[in-house]
Amino acid sequence: MDTKYIFVTGGVVSSLGKGIISSSLACLLKARGMRVTIQKFDPYINIDPGTLNPYEHGECYVTVDGHEADLDLGHYERFTNVPTTRANNVTTGRIYQSVIDKERRGDYLGKTVQIIPHVTDEIKRNVKLLGNTGNFDYVITEIGGTVGDIESLPYLEAVRQLRWELGQNALCIHLTYVPYISAAKELKTKPTQHSVKQLQEVGIQPDILVLRTEHEIPVDMRKKIAQFCNVSPDAVIQSPDVPSIYKVPLTMHAQHLDEIVLRKTGLPVEGEPDMAPWLHFLDRMDHAEETVTIGLVGKYVELQDAYKSINEALFQAATYNDRKLNLVYVHSEKLNEGNVEEKLSGMDGVIIAPGFGHRGIDGKFVALKWCREHDIPTFGICLGMQCMVIEFARDVLGLADANSTEMEPNTPHNVIDLMEDQKSVTAKGGTMRLGAYDCVLAPGSRAAEAYGATEVKERHRHRFEFNNDYREQFEAAGMKCVGENPDTHLVEVVEIPGHRWFIGTQYHPEYSSTVLSPNPIFLDFIKAAIAYKHDKQK
Repeated sequence: MDTKYIFVTGGVVSSLGKGIISSSLACLLKARGMRVTIQKFDPYINIDPGTLNPYEHGECYVTVDGHEADLDLGHYERFTNVPTTRANNVTTGRIYQSVIDKERRGDYLGKTVQIIPHVTDEIKRNVKLLGNTGNFDYVITEIGGTVGDIESLPYLEAVRQLRWELGQNALCIHLTYVPYISAAKELKTKPTQHSVKQLQEVGIQPDILVLRTEHEIPVDMRKKIAQFCNVSPDAVIQSPDVPSIYKVPLTMHAQHLDEIVLRKTGLPVEGEPDMAPWLHFLDRMDHAEETVTIGLVGKYVELQDAYKSINEALFQAATYNDRKLNLVYVHSEKLNEGNVEEKLSGMDGVIIAPGFGHRGIDGKFVALKWCREHDIPTFGICLGMQCMVIEFARDVLGLADANSTEMEPNTPHNVIDLMEDQKSVTAKGGTMRLGAYDCVLAPGSRAAEAYGATEVKERHRHRFEFNNDYREQFEAAGMKCVGENPDTHLVEVVEIPGHRWFIGTQYHPEYSSTVLSPNPIFLDFIKAAIAYKHDKQK
């Protein structure tokens, strides 16, 4: 079967949820036995989001092959259970870099290099790359930004060309917004009409419209939109607000989105998608009555997308433990010895978030000391794990000046130090220790019990590491190094066995947690938090 290509564009406003719609469609097609992948094209000139501040772009997601990617790739993986790679996220920066590299090598044989055809050809090559090499039935390509944005025009031109070249093997889904004017008590279709008109002006006729809305859109209004936008009435679908993003696939299937896509790409519609595992998850989510309260201590808490994968991993783990998640954000810059008890005493478990730089770091040390002394289930991730090590060194080992050389280059006790292979690195983008690496866990450790295995593979994003020169001191004092990379012997996991649950991971287990395969260490952390809550209530 020829690979089918689906392009998802957006109009009217940004942040409508193209990634969730793309992921939901992929989830449904996969449940029908199709091999599906999704890619995101971002129209910014950064090579990747690795150097972007979370305030600019939310979380930076890391793929198994070590590519720093847009956070939508996290949604793709959580909904499809299929790992993504570098090929699944392309930016304008990467496109232009590739074109310029080819020009410098002389690949264009002296021709004038232009947006059309050279840049658009490079975009098309990247679109078809997954279909040519990945053995997929469907490749869903989400075009970032909004129709009408200058920076998105080369992508839309590439989509226009591909629609002609691929014929029935390509279709376009356009996501727009239908606002409700409360003063007039009316839904307004004009923004959608204008958005589709803009798309038509660049030569693209959408095959399917998905209308984001906070209010039910009447059938007559949907027919009106179909008429004005040259779309068949059955292909105008509404996407109302739902209590959880994980219910969007069901909303889309109820309106036959997956069937419409199959028919429009020339495939037979047979039976129903096998959504049994997904429905099992939703059933547990809907029937959870008790709550587990987790405090997330970080410096970006006012921007929840900065910790998107952690939020979702906690939610998935809580659901599989038959609990509702009450996630409380605690700003580490505002946390101190005077208010730590007030802020954290109501928590059943505490996560010390990852990050970079010294801002908010003292609040993390305060939180860790309080949690360790009060034996509260505590989970440190990446910088959170490094903070565990530093706090323990200062308070238990008596190394008052212990620090990371990231925070204090001249610290006399560099318990966290720059990795050896990072010492000659000067460029910032894509140069950290990135991607999935093996980790061997000590038999009998709490981490090994959580995973049910002694060999795991998790994704990394860091430059600094535990300094093995101090390993004996830590272990003698009660903090055990229970996970290490088998090739480099870098310490990946630390824990305090004498505590209820006190584990730090240098890697990011949240990246590999999905709806159908929740990460085991998150499951165990939530289980420990529930047990602690019960103990408190006795």
